[in-house]
Amino acid sequence: MRKENLRIALAQINCTVGDLEGNRRKINGFLQIAQEQAVDIVSFPELAVTGYPPEDLLLKPKFIEDNLEKLKELTQLFGDIIAVVGFVDRKGEDVYNAAAVIYNGKIRGIYRKMFLPNYGVFDEKRYFRAGGEPLVFRFAKSIFGVNICEDIWHINGPTKMQSLYGAKLILNINASPYYSGRIKERERVIQSQAKDNHVFIAYTNLVGGQDELVFDGQSMIVDTSGNIISRAEAFKEDLLIADLDIPASLIKKTKRVVTVADTVSLKKKNMLSLKSNKPIEPAAEIYQALILGLKDYVTKNSFQKVVIGLSGGIDSSLVATLASDALGKDNCFGVFMPSRYSSPESETDARQLAQNLSIEFITISIEQIYKMYLLILESHFIGQEKDITEENLQARIRDNILMALSNKFGWLVLTTGNKSEMSTGYATLYGDMAGGFAVIKDVPKQLVYKLAKYRNSVRSVIPERVLTKEPTAELKPNQKDCDTLPVYATLDPILKAYIEEDKDLKEITHLGFDHETVKKVLAMVDKSEYKRRQSPPGIKITPRAFGKDRRMPITNKYRG
Repeated sequence: MRKENLRIALAQINCTVGDLEGNRRKINGFLQIAQEQAVDIVSFPELAVTGYPPEDLLLKPKFIEDNLEKLKELTQLFGDIIAVVGFVDRKGEDVYNAAAVIYNGKIRGIYRKMFLPNYGVFDEKRYFRAGGEPLVFRFAKSIFGVNICEDIWHINGPTKMQSLYGAKLILNINASPYYSGRIKERERVIQSQAKDNHVFIAYTNLVGGQDELVFDGQSMIVDTSGNIISRAEAFKEDLLIADLDIPASLIKKTKRVVTVADTVSLKKKNMLSLKSNKPIEPAAEIYQALILGLKDYVTKNSFQKVVIGLSGGIDSSLVATLASDALGKDNCFGVFMPSRYSSPESETDARQLAQNLSIEFITISIEQIYKMYLLILESHFIGQEKDITEENLQARIRDNILMALSNKFGWLVLTTGNKSEMSTGYATLYGDMAGGFAVIKDVPKQLVYKLAKYRNSVRSVIPERVLTKEPTAELKPNQKDCDTLPVYATLDPILKAYIEEDKDLKEITHLGFDHETVKKVLAMVDKSEYKRRQSPPGIKITPRAFGKDRRMPITNKYRG
């Protein structure tokens, strides 16, 4: 069988939502590199022109118009190279998630996404009309298909139809968000589709952070036997280039075959070695996702420096370490705010962490402010026992201090609550929950420890005692987390079953957990919805995070 050698490039770029000009420049920059490497076809991620997801920007007619104008500008830049570029298309009142196939300064065809995801973090049916034509494109004797993200997940979807129309190569462009385990799922789908349809699949994925979402990149090229023959970097921009021997196709005369070029002059090419980055282990993968999500949230929102309330505990230690790794030591400030209940060990551990990270360490005692609060409220609390009110006062004083530093110096406050705490409401509204970004909001407590141990395996920065001492908020004498919550080894699996798997009380109890414990935990989760609704955004790293993934009503009497 006659074959044509095509050099393809997958431009794994970090776009910014709404930065149309910045995205145009980035696309052009990667285009120039591809042209220097004598590439025949280069593909860019889903909605590369606008960034993903643009959400309600899509309801602004001018945004759609401006995106089309940027695509027009880009089109003039493409010469003797085929480019597949994600953009927002419009026909009349209908808006489409689309890919333009560009060659020699002209748009040769447009593919419109056929399967619109409307689950989890996706809400595409709110904005887009589904496309209906599984087009293929002819480039001399080769035929390739183009489809977008969700399309590739459907067995009888565009990939199958495009292969029947003669396509031997499928260019699938994506903005596929990361969560732990997603990469393996993605690989299985792509490998199966390639093998079942006897096609090469070039899977181009977006990379970068966008609010709660992180896009991991890890673009890949899969051969007709389902083997991953080349893989791009994880959590970094990359240009993955490969030479593929594509079987020549029998050209069918049908309106679904769009001619890009009848004849092609062969480009002079040097031999390339295939790039194949190995998958990374789970803890390292999650850690890198958190770093990228944090870095992009801070920088894309025009902040430079961050401030963290350091308690000497595991959560604030991990957040400070992530911040230092993501933004650099000179852009991170740690503030220790002791009260009468703070132990000497906590200050020692917080200070040691700051020294290990080489970040600035600031001590501001809250004791005098706390005394003033108690004095002012004393006459109003006559006859009332001390309770959680006095505990929460301390958390709120601390956050007022952090917010004052934020206002004065422009530092973004990073909150330190984890998913176990956010789930159960074991956090203070307008206290430790308040801030600009909740880095570990979707990280369960046991995973916090795993990530801290992983980071220490690279270079030990978190003091050993932080990893071994019993968790405590230190808001009253001899306080421990387990006074209020089940031990985390019990709590975290219950939360996972309820929040991520939608299991009910009976089902969770049948997993081997005590009925009363499960009942208590579920009640805490349901009762705390109003608190979570007021918390800052945080990075999604599990299959179901709070926010877009899980949209429960605050006013809700159902208990299942």
